[in-house]
Amino acid sequence: MAYKRILLKLSGEALMGDRQYGIDPTRLADYAKDIKTILDKGIEVAIVIGGGNIFRGVSGASNGMDRVQGDYMGMLATVINGLALQSALEDQGIFTRLLTAIKMEQVAEPFIKRRAVRHLEKGRVVIFGGGTGNPYFTTDTAAVLRAIEIGADVILKGTRVDGIYNSDPEKNSDAIKFDSITYKEVMNKGLKVMDMTAFALSQENNLPIVVFDMNKKGNLEKVVSGENIGTIVDK
Repeated sequence: MAYKRILLKLSGEALMGDRQYGIDPTRLADYAKDIKTILDKGIEVAIVIGGGNIFRGVSGASNGMDRVQGDYMGMLATVINGLALQSALEDQGIFTRLLTAIKMEQVAEPFIKRRAVRHLEKGRVVIFGGGTGNPYFTTDTAAVLRAIEIGADVILKGTRVDGIYNSDPEKNSDAIKFDSITYKEVMNKGLKVMDMTAFALSQENNLPIVVFDMNKKGNLEKVVSGENIGTIVDK
């Protein structure tokens, strides 16, 4: 295996499947099966999920809602998604722990770095909910922060496209895909891999990012095996 401990970043929208909003149980089950495959190979797995399928703070702010309130609503949405994924993983016989940046002890453990690492060492999948616990920070930033804290080898960003392109491949059929690219090139080309805060934090800590198509069965296993799937961002 190319990596021992990974941080898998999933968008909230990824959980919708073909729906317009909410959570698609079939998509959740597919993700859980893929995660079990790499867990069985000895990979330690931590996960951060967005909340865009339920609520997005930025869109709430644009409609007149206070940005801070909107962001807190978004954080709670990530916990809902975390609970859903936890249930899907446990249906596959996987031991899990949901840790949140905001205390809600009836449903999840509070985030404590050493506790999170210990769960990973015991073979449990650790799901981080609640973002960073602070408004104005995205779940991309939360993913990078948690990956650094737990000593992850890489961030695997599962999306609906198969890597990073020089333009939007869903709008431009002539878009060119990068197999690998440096942090500097991403900055110079203005490519939107993650938000700038998250990307700068990743660059500063030399934490590689792999962007790949999570919706294609088997891709997650191929990525952790070191196959040339998606696009890797490194120094």
